[in-house]
Amino acid sequence: MKKAGKRTIIFDNPPSITGYGSCAGKKEGEGPLGKSFDEVFDDDMLGQKSWEDAEKELQIHSFTKALEKAGKQKDDPDIIFAGDLLNQCIASAYASSGVDCSYMGQYGACSTMAQTIILSSIFCESGAANCAAAITSSHFCSAERQYRNPIDYGGQRTPTAQWTVTGSGSVIIESSAASSIRITAATIGKITDFGICDANNMGASMAPAAAETISDFLADTAISPEKLDLILTGDLGVVGSDLLIKILEQNGIDIKEKHNDCGKMIFDIDRQDVHAGGSGCGCSASVLCGHILPRVESGDLKSVLFVATGSLQSPLSVQQGKSMPAIAHAVLIESGK
Repeated sequence: MKKAGKRTIIFDNPPSITGYGSCAGKKEGEGPLGKSFDEVFDDDMLGQKSWEDAEKELQIHSFTKALEKAGKQKDDPDIIFAGDLLNQCIASAYASSGVDCSYMGQYGACSTMAQTIILSSIFCESGAANCAAAITSSHFCSAERQYRNPIDYGGQRTPTAQWTVTGSGSVIIESSAASSIRITAATIGKITDFGICDANNMGASMAPAAAETISDFLADTAISPEKLDLILTGDLGVVGSDLLIKILEQNGIDIKEKHNDCGKMIFDIDRQDVHAGGSGCGCSASVLCGHILPRVESGDLKSVLFVATGSLQSPLSVQQGKSMPAIAHAVLIESGK
């Protein structure tokens, strides 16, 4: 590994993604990407007694599918990096219990998929691990219960609000393996806080963080947007995506032709009544693992900058009227074909 510029890591011997798995709930399965997911569950409880246990099952299913594609058993990874939106990342802890692998819980809100991929890649590149797993999830009902109101309260959602995705994504990363999907660089973001206090407008809080990280990546690597097939953010939704384009344009960076957002892709915004789009750790994770990585593996996409964004408020900070700090991490994923 070597450092490039202020925040970017270049992997000299790029770690490979050898397996990836995704699963989603009923609403997500009815969206435009429904056929891309490995599993779609009609029952959002997944046969469990609580929403939190259902989210745990989402992680188990996506992890199992990723292992299957990588030709691995559940105890084969040297370490698991996993996280979710719940207090103390309990879905991840319960999902990883009973697995004979080292474990490090992660919290990056909706940026967790990129965060876990970066740490897995660093461990594999440095020799600290030969094989690592990056896992994350979210569940609409468990997130609503923690961050907003009980489901049966039936509160009205503002136009800027996003719908927390019920879904999970997992990837298996190896240090020396023949694979068509390589992690070649990563930019670790910094906290931005522009004073946004509205928990129903997370896109506005995360857009500056995404702009900062994308700008840093382009400057550190001297790669222009034209060299990339796709700049994929998650999960800015409609509001945050528009803000991101405007912020970057003010800085002389035009990504309009290359940009898409997981929060805009996973739902049919006109038909499914999700207001500003999707959000949650499981949004970018399931879109990446279900829709994007197969296209990288086939060579349809040669170079993807995956920029997962997170709004880092807690239930207590929202109740106290605090602003919402945000973060964005970027991973450069390239096809070996």
